[in-house]
Amino acid sequence: MKKIIKGKVYDTEKAKYVGSAAGGDGFHALKEDLYQKRTGEFFLYGMGGPATKYAHYVDGNNAWSGGDKIIPLPYDKAREWVEEHLTADEYEEIFGLPDEGEEVAALNIQIDAALMARLRARAADERISITACVEEILRKNLN
Repeated sequence: MKKIIKGKVYDTEKAKYVGSAAGGDGFHALKEDLYQKRTGEFFLYGMGGPATKYAHYVDGNNAWSGGDKIIPLPYDKAREWVEEHLTADEYEEIFGLPDEGEEVAALNIQIDAALMARLRARAADERISITACVEEILRKNLN
C-alpha cells in the first residue's frame, strides 16, 4: 500500500518490514505490520474489521465496514509498539539495548545516502543496531 500523508510518502513495498501483530476475531479482528522507511521513520500498516480503529463508515448503508490504513508513528511510539508486540531480541535488533535507568530521547535526522550506507555497513560488521552504532560514535566524539 502506498499513501501520502502530510506531504510524506509511506510505501509498504519500499519500506523495511519490521514485524507484525494480530489479534481479535470477527468484527474485532485486526493485523498491524510495522515498517521503517529509509529515512528512519516508522509507520504501521493496519487492517481490521468493522469494530476496529481501521473501520470506515459506508455512506448510504448506515454501517461500518472493515478497512486498512497507514499510520505514521513517532520513534517513541514505534518503540512502545515493538515492546508490546515483538520479542526482546527483535527489540534489541531494531533499537539496541536500552540503558537501564537512563532516559532515552528520540532523534530523527536525514543524512547523505552514502554516509548512511557506511553506517549500516559498520553496524552490520559490529553486529549491533544502527542506533547502538550512532550512540557509540557520538559517545567517542562528544567526550
